[in-house]
This record gives sequence, C-alpha cells and structure tokens, in this order.
Amino acid sequence: MGWINDAKAQEAGKRAREAYANGDYVLVYKFIEANTNSKATAPMTGIADQIQAVEAAGWMLQNMAAAEGKTLGGGERIALVCLFRRRSQ
Repeated sequence: MGWINDAKAQEAGKRAREAYANGDYVLVYKFIEANTNSKATAPMTGIADQIQAVEAAGWMLQNMAAAEGKTLGGGERIALVCLFRRRSQ
C-alpha cells in the first residue's frame, strides 16, 4: 500500500475508534479513490484497506453506495459512502 492509502486507512481507523469509544451505533464514512480507468475491472486496494481499518475498530459494513465523477482537472474519482454498524460483543 502506498503512503497516501496508508494515511487514509490510518485516519479511517482513528475516526472509527473515536466513534466506537463515543458509543455510536452507526458510522457513515465516505471513501474517495482516484479512478484511472473507469472501464477496467480491478481491485480497489486503497478502499479495501480503509474498510478493513474501520472493521478492525469494531464495526461491520452494512451497506454501501457508489458514485463516479470528474474533478475540475479532468480526473475521475470514485466515492463510496459506507454504512457501518457496531459489531455485537
């Protein structure tokens, strides 16, 4: 994993741990990944690492929605909005 994806995963894990410690039962998190070719099928390793970081903090992915868009510079981005629920202990 590259340093950018590593930093994103660390931040996602940190936020997830904070929400868990606050007693939240639902966590909604938006993940954004650069998309070099929207026509290709390929693993989204950066997103997977971030989701794993959230799940490691006591959450379970419940639902996900995806959107694709273009940036002002012409690049493409994928946004995933994920609903996590607190794991039962």
